[in-house]
Amino acid sequence: MSNFNKLAHAVWECKYHIVWCPKYRFRILKGEIGRSVRDIIRQLCQWKQIMILEGNVQVDHIHMVVAIPPKYSVSEAVGFLKGKSAIKLFDHHHELKKRYWGRHFWAKGYFVSTVGLDENQIRRYARHQLHKDKQAEQVKLWKN
Repeated sequence: MSNFNKLAHAVWECKYHIVWCPKYRFRILKGEIGRSVRDIIRQLCQWKQIMILEGNVQVDHIHMVVAIPPKYSVSEAVGFLKGKSAIKLFDHHHELKKRYWGRHFWAKGYFVSTVGLDENQIRRYARHQLHKDKQAEQVKLWKN
């Protein structure tokens, strides 16, 4: 259980691989803009208690492996990261306004995939849980 996170009423492990790119897939996330994107995303994740397990800013897309608390949906978290980071980028880099009119920096949509426990392990657990519960119940009957 030590690998799991805890909230007031939940024990969780919600890890996701998320990828998104700038509008028109321009190769713009390099140099100062790339460093700004990295720092802004770190700050935003810290605000929402989203743990960045791995992250990589490429010139035309962002890869992240994150642990998102269950109180946020994945779409809510990604929407927050993309929306707030775009606003902050336009505030710090005025030259972006020429290329990205309307304050739309990121392309619509994103890729997400869950990362977590082994699927076969979970299936075995679910399949054999009833048997284990019956065994535990039998032990309780004899101990009383």
